[in-house]
Amino acid sequence: MQNKSGQPFSSRRPAAPLAGTLAVPGDKSISHRALMLGALAVGETRVSGLLEGEDVLRTAAAMRALGASVTRDPAGTWRVAGCGVGGLGEPEDVLDMGNSGTAARLLTGVLASHPFVSVLTGDASLRRRPMGRVTGPLAACGARFFCREGGRLPLTVIGAAEPLPLEHRLAVASAQVKSALLLAGLAAPGETRVEEPAPTRDHTENLLRHFGATIRVEPEGRGRVITLVGQPELRAADIVVPGDPSSAAFPLVAALLVPGSRVTVTGVGLNPLRAGLFTTLREMGADLVVTHPRTEGGEPVGDLTATTSQLRGGTIPPERAPSMIDEYPILAVAAACAAGETRLCGLAELRVKESDRLAATAALLSANGVSVRIAGDDLIVQGGRPAGGATVATHMDHRLAMSALVLGLAAAAPVAVDDASFIDTSFPGFVTLMNGLVAGPAPIASLEAS
Repeated sequence: MQNKSGQPFSSRRPAAPLAGTLAVPGDKSISHRALMLGALAVGETRVSGLLEGEDVLRTAAAMRALGASVTRDPAGTWRVAGCGVGGLGEPEDVLDMGNSGTAARLLTGVLASHPFVSVLTGDASLRRRPMGRVTGPLAACGARFFCREGGRLPLTVIGAAEPLPLEHRLAVASAQVKSALLLAGLAAPGETRVEEPAPTRDHTENLLRHFGATIRVEPEGRGRVITLVGQPELRAADIVVPGDPSSAAFPLVAALLVPGSRVTVTGVGLNPLRAGLFTTLREMGADLVVTHPRTEGGEPVGDLTATTSQLRGGTIPPERAPSMIDEYPILAVAAACAAGETRLCGLAELRVKESDRLAATAALLSANGVSVRIAGDDLIVQGGRPAGGATVATHMDHRLAMSALVLGLAAAAPVAVDDASFIDTSFPGFVTLMNGLVAGPAPIASLEAS
């Protein structure tokens, strides 16, 4: 189902349990990186399972504009003929990254070490998001950046003619900033070294190895040091993109909350640095089982089955945040339906997502009768059965919209969202898929169509 811009949706308790087996779209993080690294490799990379949401399609368009050949064959396989490390060319027009912060930040790293001028922009939501955390450390490679007040897009990048290797310690664990630095370091001689205070998702490191780069990862305290040997000749390498665990979270949590439900999501990526939500849900009492574990494209993959469970609250430690940073809105929905209080700790990074997700998640719950408060960077949720009945302001944030619609499946009264159009950026077909799990009337519907 395609949602038009500004179209409100609502969800209500289904007339029957959720049941079925389904696959979710490909992992968004891996999809972005596969296209970028394929464009920097020599030869043709074939990518299957690529997420064909708006965010990733923006990355594909950007790589074409920079000189790579990026095509989709009738069978759904994407083919990327790369230009080699440092071989991209100056685009003829502005690169519009839509709603994708990942694409904008990672591509800034790529552009920083190419000797030409480029301009990045995005939609209204992306233009509010800060880029300084990326451009600040990237300036050390010799690139120059010009942006709006507060480090916001549009951003002009004047790439370094002779890029220097980077050495940087992240103040806050961020896979996007880490990846931008590593991508910039590809075209620089010597070694680029990035220290992170806590382990973050390592898809960039895994794919760099997959394409033939030399990269070392060593533990240091609670974090890690990643060292990349610059100026490798990346070689084309086929990729199978696993199902996105962030997308799988929505039908799985819905199954945990709707009485009598049992749902299996096949082929989900289970990278330990992305699986914090699943660990947390099990600690809260979720019946969540992995079957058929396997490895695809260097990433652990499995099938996940969720069966309705009585969840209980608890304290979620801050060190787990990097492994589930995108899943906190849907985890907060689960916490709102759990017994007792849940404290989600260390959520500073949520303030710089598509919206201020910390404040917006609290507002989502509060509007629907959930007792919730913010204490510093912690979100404290008092569980029970949410009343529902509210219209949630999504702030152009796809994860907030999907989380609110899942809440409506468990709340006493229907829950509406003001705009569901942005769901397609990461989970095309979300509404159709969720409605397909119910025998009977569709629980999620367009208000404008009713």
